[in-house]
Parts: sequence; structure tokens; C-alpha cells
Amino acid sequence: MVAIATPMHKGGEVDYDSLAKYVEFHIENGTDALVPAGTTGESATLNHVEHCEVIRFVVEQVQGRIPVIAGTGANSTQEAIDLTQCAKDAGADACLLVSPYYNKPTQEGLILHHQAIAKAVSIPQILYNVPGRTAVDLLPETAIKLSTIDNIVGIKEATGEIERCKQILAESPEGFMLISGDDDSAMEFLLSGGCGVITVTGNVAPKLFHGLCLASIGGDRNKAQEINAKLDRLNKDLFVESNPIPVKWCLSEMGLFPTGMRLPMTTLSAKHHDTLRQALAAAGSI
Repeated sequence: MVAIATPMHKGGEVDYDSLAKYVEFHIENGTDALVPAGTTGESATLNHVEHCEVIRFVVEQVQGRIPVIAGTGANSTQEAIDLTQCAKDAGADACLLVSPYYNKPTQEGLILHHQAIAKAVSIPQILYNVPGRTAVDLLPETAIKLSTIDNIVGIKEATGEIERCKQILAESPEGFMLISGDDDSAMEFLLSGGCGVITVTGNVAPKLFHGLCLASIGGDRNKAQEINAKLDRLNKDLFVESNPIPVKWCLSEMGLFPTGMRLPMTTLSAKHHDTLRQALAAAGSI
């Protein structure tokens, strides 16, 4: 599952023509699901209308060929409800809800936040824990409590801590999905019982990353390690600057995207260009 970037013109306007072609690129290369309007999609700089429009556009372009999991998290519970309703109305298959960022709610606040969204909008919802971005950690005990809500169907866990994922897997209801949100540790996560990855690296190496997922979920460690070795540089180097700066530069280098970013995000520093080119070459993306 790929957390897709949002192509933008040089002035920062969303480039829907490139987005349509990019959706087709992923379907042709075996991506199992698309996740628009998340962190990698620059959701923090999309206004409400744009956020909903990007989701609607991707759903319409996909035409039911693969699932669309819309990023609808916010640090305001009401805003998250509104975005989640918008995604449901657009025909998204599920929503991904990042923990409220910046305002640092308590664990009780996180429970009440997600309970409110789940009650308000009857669409499958996936929790998203990324404390390095949000400054709040949705603890395993909290995830386990939330896993009992019918339409909270999984968690994207981006800490890279395999043991906490094992704890959630062991103590949550059968069928509750454990999804990696950390490309660098994704192989071990899947070999330990995870069911998939919402990936940044998959933006630029979808076919290879799909192969990694299949091998890892199938328990074939040797094949998974062989594939992971080709992805290793990308998994690390795509974070030399804040996501999605490096991945959008790579997509431009691959001829898939224009060069536009939206402030306060800026284009990749020239000192990292050779590093990213070498990483793309190692994965066979250029």
C-alpha cells in the first residue's frame, strides 16, 4: 500500500493530469492499495476543499481496481470527522487517521478522539501512530482498547518497534490488521506477523516493494532479504530531509512528477542529489 505523493506545478497547484498518470503507474506495477492525502501527500498544506478533491479524484481514477485508503486525520476531532465523512462520500474504501499532532492529547484523549470518529462515520478506519511526527505516542494498550471498536480495523505502526507490534497482535481481536509504517523495518515487521506496509519507498519502487511484501508475508526470509538489500538505500535515503521532499525529487527525476512543492516544504538540497540518484539506481528505478 503506497502513501502516494501529490504532484504539484511549480507554483504549488495540484497537478491532476500527473496524478491520473501516477495512479495508473501504480496499478500497472502491482501496488495493492493507494493512500492519498496523507503525510507523503502533503495533507498538512492542502486546504479542506483540496484534501477532499484529491481523495475524490484518486477514487474516480482507480475505478474500483484497487482499494483507496484516504488520509483523514487531523488534530481537531471535528475536522477529522469532516474529512472522514468527505472520504466516505467520495467512495473511499477506508480511512487512515494519524494521531492528533502538536496538541499532544493524553491516552484518554486519543481513545475519545477515535471513538468519536468511528461513531460519527461508518467507514473502516485505520489508526496511525507516528510519534516522530505527532509528538504523541499511541501506546499499545490504547491501540488494543480501540481495536474492539467494530469499524477500527487496524493500525499503521511507524515506530519500527517490532515487539510492540507483537503485543498488539497478541492482544487485539482476530483480524485486526497490523500495518508497518516504517520502510526500514518493514521486512522484519511482516515476518513477525504484520499483514502489510503503507510505504513511502513504494512511490518510486512499487514492483520491488510489492515483491518484498509477498516474500515476507509468505515467510520466505531469504528471498525477502535479497529484495530488501536492493531497497535498503532508498529506505534510508528517502528521509535525508523531511518526507516528502526526497521522494518528490525522486519522482521528478524519474519523469513522473513536476518539480512543485508547497511552502513550507522546499525542494531537495543539491547536496543530496547524487545520494538519491544512487539509491534509485540500486533499486532499478532509474
